[in-house]
Amino acid sequence: MKKYVLLILFGVFLITPLAAQKAPKIDIVSMETIKSEVIGKEVQFLDVRTPQEFAAGHIDGAINMNVMDVTFLEDIKTLDKTQPVYVYCHIGGRSNVAAQQLKANGFLLIYDYKGGYNEWSKQ
Repeated sequence: MKKYVLLILFGVFLITPLAAQKAPKIDIVSMETIKSEVIGKEVQFLDVRTPQEFAAGHIDGAINMNVMDVTFLEDIKTLDKTQPVYVYCHIGGRSNVAAQQLKANGFLLIYDYKGGYNEWSKQ
C-alpha cells in the first residue's frame, strides 16, 4: 500500500511542474521590449484598436484586430496559439481585454505593451 501512495505522490510532483509550464501567461512589456523583440521580427503583433485608429497611425509590423469588434474571437483563430502574441492599443485598457481573451482561448505566451501607441508615437 505504501508503494502505491509513494508512486502516486511521485506522479503528482512530476506532473505539477509540467502543467505549470503550459499555463497561459500574460506579461507586461515595455517599449524597449517591443523594439528588441518585435520590430523587424516575424512575430504575432496585434494592434487591437479600431480600424480608424490603426489607419491614423500604428507601430510597424502590427496587424489590426479590433478587440471591440464582434469578430475578434473569430479573428484570433488565425493565430498560432503556441507562439508568442504581442498586443497593444492606445494606452493599455483594450490590450488588457485582448490579452485576457487570448488567455481564455488557449494562447500560451501573451505580451501586453502597456505604453501603447500613445507612448510609441511620442518617441
